[in-house]
Formats: sequence, C-alpha cells, structure tokens
Amino acid sequence: MRQAVRYLFVMVAIIGMGALGSGARSVAAVPLPEPVPGVASVSPANGALVGVAHPVVVTFTAPATDRVAAERTIHVTSPSGMPGHFEWVENNVVQWVPDHYWPTHSHVSVGVQALTTGFDTGDELLGVASLSGHTFTVSRNGEVLRTMPASMGKPSRPTPIGNFTALEKERSVVMDSRTIGIPLSSPEGYKITAQYAVRVTWSGVYVHSAPWSVDSQGHANVSHGCINLSPDNAAWYFNQVNVGDPIQVVA
Repeated sequence: MRQAVRYLFVMVAIIGMGALGSGARSVAAVPLPEPVPGVASVSPANGALVGVAHPVVVTFTAPATDRVAAERTIHVTSPSGMPGHFEWVENNVVQWVPDHYWPTHSHVSVGVQALTTGFDTGDELLGVASLSGHTFTVSRNGEVLRTMPASMGKPSRPTPIGNFTALEKERSVVMDSRTIGIPLSSPEGYKITAQYAVRVTWSGVYVHSAPWSVDSQGHANVSHGCINLSPDNAAWYFNQVNVGDPIQVVA
C-alpha cells in the first residue's frame, strides 16, 4: 500500500448532554500496529544438542518496530516450565534467555509465528575462570573434572566478570589487535592465530590456547582479555565443551 502508516478510522458519536435527540460526531485516526516481520532463522537449530545455558535466538527478516508484538509471537516450552526474559541483540534479533540453566537431558520446544522447532540439552558442563586464583575449573554435573592454570586479562584489558555462554567453537582463529582499537604498530599490538578457541563474548573474549603465556598461567593475568590456557589444557576443554555450555568469570 502507498501509505507508510495505515489508519483505522473510528467513528465516535458524542451525544451532547444539553441537547435532546441531537449530537455531534467526530472522526479519530488510530494507527494500526506495525506487522511483525517474518522469521529468518531460529537458533538452536531443530534437533540440535546444546549446553544448558543456550538462549533461544530469533532473527527476523527486517527490523521489528513493535518489539512487544514480535515477542508475543515467540513461545518457549520446556518440561520444567522454565521462566525467561527477552534481550534484543539487534533491531531484528532477539534472544529469549532462560532465568536458570535448562534441566540436563531435556527437550525444549520453540514456536515462532507458524514455525515450530526444538532442541535438546546435554550435561551441565560449567567452566569457571577465577581472576584472583588464576585458574579455569571445569565441572560436569557438579563434579570437578579439571582445574587448570590460566591467565586472564591484564589490569588495562580486564576480562569481564559475569555469566556467559560458549557461543561458538573455532579450531583456529586469527586475533587482530586492531579489532579492539590497538594498532599493529603499538607495543601492545598483535596479530596471531590462536588454536582451540571457544568464544565467550561477541566482542572478542575467548578461551584459547596461549603457549606464549604458559609461564604466567596460574600466577599472573597478562592477556588482552581472553582466558589463556596451555595448548594441552585448551585442546582438552575444546573437546569437552559444547555450544551453549555456561562459562562464569569470577573475581
């Protein structure tokens, strides 16, 4: 239709209190809600096996001008009736984040508009980075599997504290200091290929192999924000972790 905004014209009859059998009518223009865009993708993929902290991520085909209406088209169902909340990542991307970890080995059903999908959870594999302890501890279903020496962000580039999720796994990834505002010509500049990289944040924090900082691991925080492990420990964690597994960074 030609007009960007559609209007529903509502005829409102106003009866004059002082006039019998007569009245006045006025016309009000009420804008209709903007239509919710279609669904481009839903993550996790249908039938995927993911970690217990994985959010439901919905990408729409266009920006959602009415976010509340868009959220109402998303329905998440789990055996535990898990409560959750919405977080908008982009103007066309929203994620439904569970308030607690999903139950292990459970099925979660997702409905978005006419699309139905679902995914399954595995064990609760939790990684905890201790900034003061200089360790990275991994447990499965509450049982500690391994506590590893680690080095986190230096004071000028601290590793963020909080609860995170393993976003993706990359066998190798190029890390370029220019992406965080440090020129290659700077004494702090770098461009390296890191192995066994598990992404913690979209801003560039990873758990990864760092043979160059092994002497500091367990003793000092010297990285630019990432969680550095030895090659052997990084490979071990990479082979244990699944996308959606929780990662905590504590002081």
